Amino acid sequence: MSRFLQDTAVEPVGAGTYEARIDRGWWIERGPNGGYLAAIVLRAIIAEVDDPTRRPRSITLHFLRPPVEGPCEVLVVPERAGRGMTTVSARLRQDGRDCILAIAALGVDRIAPSIDDQEAPRVEAPDALVTPPADPRVTIPIRDRYEQRPALGSRPFEAGEEAVTGGWIRTTDDDPVDEVLLAALTDAWPPAVFARLGGPTGVPTVDLTIHFRHAPPGVPGWSLVRFRTAVLTDGYLEEDGEVWSADGLLLAQSRQLAVVLTPG
Repeated sequence: MSRFLQDTAVEPVGAGTYEARIDRGWWIERGPNGGYLAAIVLRAIIAEVDDPTRRPRSITLHFLRPPVEGPCEVLVVPERAGRGMTTVSARLRQDGRDCILAIAALGVDRIAPSIDDQEAPRVEAPDALVTPPADPRVTIPIRDRYEQRPALGSRPFEAGEEAVTGGWIRTTDDDPVDEVLLAALTDAWPPAVFARLGGPTGVPTVDLTIHFRHAPPGVPGWSLVRFRTAVLTDGYLEEDGEVWSADGLLLAQSRQLAVVLTPG
């Protein structure tokens, strides 16, 4: 079992409740990564719906407080199941307190007109790029969980002209790309605002919404991500993200609101 599968595993214990464990290997500086937590919640939701024809179409997660390392539970409640769409709510809880509130929609494929005007970023292939060395003075465990090949925007804290970043990413175990991994990838890259700022800043997520588009390939391989921030005001920013397959299909879009915490 890969590290990602092991650390996002959920175990049903009845009445829509799933046990899981928050692992410190997915920590950033202040706590567990939001994308990692989203993956745990989504895995529990998929298990509870238990219908492969109803793929995740959207999920919105509100982060109430950061969990600590150790056991947690995810409570999943089917709110409505129609002919083609199931809507569920979920709570990730620890020690009796809610850490995440989520609502997700899972739906069947439908016969309908198709529009696809999005175009993947034009970047070099991952084999032509390199993974930059990590700063040995800063310990961020999640760095060891992913392999990243930057291809877009400035390096963090180089005060570039745009808050744009991205490149190629896969887990270090090269896990198959499915919806659960896509949820993690929408928050696995260093924040886009780092490409614009000149120094370290904390950016904890308030809420994260993910829209799942084309069906993921379900096989190992690289994904291409791009993240952008256009507005930072009153201590909050938005970040828009895209996750593309290696052959140029848009797999997921995301938007999150985050708090900006300056040192001192």
